[in-house]
Formats: sequence, C-alpha cells, structure tokens
Amino acid sequence: EQTNVPPSHTTMSMNSTTSSLFLIAAAAATAVATSAVYASAFGTDGRGSRRSTTSQKQHFGVPPEILRNDCQCREESVLAVRLALEAGRNMTQHYDTKGTADENIDDLNISCKSHETDFATAIDLKNENFIASEIKKHFPEHEIIGEESTGTGTIPPLTNKPTWIIDPIDGTTNFAAGLPLSCVSIGFCLEGQPFMGVVYAPMTQELYIAVKGLGAYRNGVPLLKCTGEKARKSLSKSVVCFEFGYARTQEGIDNMVNAVRRLLEHGVRTTRTLGSGVLDLCYVACGRMDVVYTGMAEEGWKPWDYCAGLVVAMEAGCNMSHLMIRDEKDANDAGALKSGYEFNLYSSSMICGVNEEVVDQCRKVVVR
Repeated sequence: EQTNVPPSHTTMSMNSTTSSLFLIAAAAATAVATSAVYASAFGTDGRGSRRSTTSQKQHFGVPPEILRNDCQCREESVLAVRLALEAGRNMTQHYDTKGTADENIDDLNISCKSHETDFATAIDLKNENFIASEIKKHFPEHEIIGEESTGTGTIPPLTNKPTWIIDPIDGTTNFAAGLPLSCVSIGFCLEGQPFMGVVYAPMTQELYIAVKGLGAYRNGVPLLKCTGEKARKSLSKSVVCFEFGYARTQEGIDNMVNAVRRLLEHGVRTTRTLGSGVLDLCYVACGRMDVVYTGMAEEGWKPWDYCAGLVVAMEAGCNMSHLMIRDEKDANDAGALKSGYEFNLYSSSMICGVNEEVVDQCRKVVVR
C-alpha cells in the first residue's frame, strides 16, 4: 500500500502501462549509458580481461528496493541514474587528456561567476542543459533548480512541487585541474524536502543512490548503517573534513583557520579538504571520513551542494544538522537546530557526522 504520496506528485503519475513502458525504456537507456561508461573507462579489469556484461549491469544498476512499485520516485530514480552516468561521461575526455599533449584547455571555455575562484566550464553548462532538458521531457510539471542556471542570481525558493536540484559538476576546480574528486549530483525533493539523491563520480567509478526510507547504496551495495565502530566514533579518533571555499576576507580567513587550529589542539586523527562538498557527504556516509562541516565564514554551501548528499548521508544513518544558526530557518519552532530531512538547504551552515556524539563534540570545538 502506498502511503503519504504528496498530492502534487499525483499529477505526474502514470498509469501502469505507461509507467512500465517508461521503466523499460529508461532501464535500457541506463544500460546503454553504463556500457558506454565502461567502454571508455573500464575496458579491461586491469589484468587485460574484459569485464562481463552481467557485472557491468550490477555495478551501476538501480537497486531492486528502489524499483519496487511502492517507491514514490521509482521513475525519477531510474532517470537520474541514466542522466548522471551520461553527464559523467562528458567529463572523461578532459580528465583523460589533462597534462598530456592532447590537452586543449580552451575546450573548457572557463567563465567566472562571482569572482575568479568561482567559475564554470563548458562541461558544467553542457551537463546542466542536458540533465534539465531530459527531466523536462519526462516530467514537464516538475521544477528544476540548477547551479549554472541560477548563476549569481537569487536561488529560486523550494516549494512543495516536485523539484530537482542539480549540480552538473560538483568540484569544478578539481575537474578543471584534472584532480579526480568531482562528481555529478542530482537531488529530488518532494513536499519541500530532499527525497532522492544520485551522485556519480566518473574518475573513481562510484555511483551513489539513496531514497528516503529505502537506504543508501554505492554501486548497488547497501551502505552500512551507523553501528559498531561508526556508532562509537569520538572526535579524537575522527577524520575531520572542511572546505575553505571562496572566503578571502581577513575575518573569514581567521574564522576558518582558527576553527582548524582548535580542532588540532583538541586532537583529531587527521583533517582533510577534498574540494567537493557532495563527495564529502558521501564519504562520511560510507565511513571514509567521520565528520564534515561548513559555515565558519562565507564559504557556506548551496542547495545543490547539500540535496543529493543529504539523502545518501541520512539513509546511511548519519547525523546532519546546522553548525550554528545563520538564518532563522536553521532552527525549528522550539529554537533547536534543524536536522535530518528538515535541514534548511538554503543555509550556509552545516555539520554532518557518523553519529550524534561526534557532531556535538566537533560543533563545540569549532564554534566558540
């Protein structure tokens, strides 16, 4: 029995025949995209042997839990996976040629947005246009919020309408430099809250997908929930991540650097800065890092940095909240910091960790 289906979502629902045809077509397209990705990036298994077709399909397939009839965003999930894989393929030529005689930096056509450290490439624009056009083709009544279409303008508000939130390349600086930590991020919201997230990192060949209530998966394998070592992790034994972003004022620099100084004085296992907020959240979700925070200065993130990764992190049992109250919408009616699926996607303040204790410990050290 399907419950709590948002009324606005029913206007796009298909009858069983149309829905089945859509899934068949979308699954076929996803298989084509997957095969193309493997042909270019994984022609062999590293020992000269071709990977089997079966393993390819399992590697990037949509988990059966998400393909169930009672999944509220079954069609959207299948589409998102296909689009993420194809957009990731658009990134591989630059990665493959970076630093070689075949490289042509002019192909990126870099354009600055707010300042020189905030820029977009031609592939950012190509990916977003492609993803948005495909979404509109299949779901014309859905809303879309994209990083590049927003630019330096005001970010459109998130309403109760089904809404896609897109980052065509998260980690654009890494991408342009040829560093492998970048990804395509596609989030989907229902009733004003994140509901589904798909993240594809082409150079590490990792596809994350999560749906509210149905779990989080990497390359089709469920991510472990917050149990065992993850549940017991303390700040002193944690890998702590932060992103300095675009903050360049003296006050902003001091705030960010002093927060790191306090962490090191308190004692942590180590710190990391990866250059991709979406992957930061995915890596916390799968236990590669233990906590990530942002918001000590003007380096705070945007809805497309949060949306898909939030679903992955929450479905892996992580604790995600605001680092501090930066906006009145960061707190609930009782004055407590919002957390989980109630998180304010428009906030510049965030902290996410493998358990609630490490989040509280990190917050107390960083925010003074």
